[in-house]
Amino acid sequence: MERIALVTGAGSGIGQASALALARAGWTLVLAGRRVDKIEAVARVIADAGGKASALATDVTDEASVERLFAGIAQRHGRLDLLFNNAGQFSPPVLFEDLTLAQWKNVVDVNLTGVFLCSRAAVRLMKAQSPHGGRIINNGSISAHVPRPNSAPYTATKHAITGLTRSLALDGRPYDIVCGQIDIGNADTELVQRMKAGVRQPDGSVQPEAVMDVRHAADAVVMMAGLPLEANVLFMTVMATKMPYVGRG
Repeated sequence: MERIALVTGAGSGIGQASALALARAGWTLVLAGRRVDKIEAVARVIADAGGKASALATDVTDEASVERLFAGIAQRHGRLDLLFNNAGQFSPPVLFEDLTLAQWKNVVDVNLTGVFLCSRAAVRLMKAQSPHGGRIINNGSISAHVPRPNSAPYTATKHAITGLTRSLALDGRPYDIVCGQIDIGNADTELVQRMKAGVRQPDGSVQPEAVMDVRHAADAVVMMAGLPLEANVLFMTVMATKMPYVGRG
């Protein structure tokens, strides 16, 4: 049976790498993102390699946009087997007292509310489809465990994702809906180039940080996705070996 996977924020970075890896593993992909040119480019790469993918422009912070996305999935495929909640937004590295409400809400809307909206729609579809059930993987972060300096909005949302993951894992049990979280540290994408140049550490110094190839994060997502629904990786941490984490802060 065809396996249908939805990846949000699929146009670049971890989302793009994971979508390509899932396609190589035989999944049919639905790619969601705000920039349609980016997700369409990823869909073409998958198609050129013999895979199947469609691109749907989506703003995960907008309820109507998310509902259109899932209505399109239901109409075209009739089911959803995997949701990778990957879309995310970093917070500006400013002092806590200088954060504006708009900056706070921008991060919360993408990182937390967006995951809620997509997960709610996925649960509704996974409950209704036959056979019922499916898997949700949330993209957490090392910041779901320990913060970076001046990162309160991002850190708060990633801690909240951990609570949402636990709740979904519990509430989904009667319907064979499983939920797990992957916490990724310093995967080498466009967003972490500044890490290699040097970022502020808890002692006030600015130091370059080690990174890892993003394909290692993508391979971990594929492993989690490939498990039967009777098994679940509830939490996984995949990180650059020499990045500061243990003892950070």
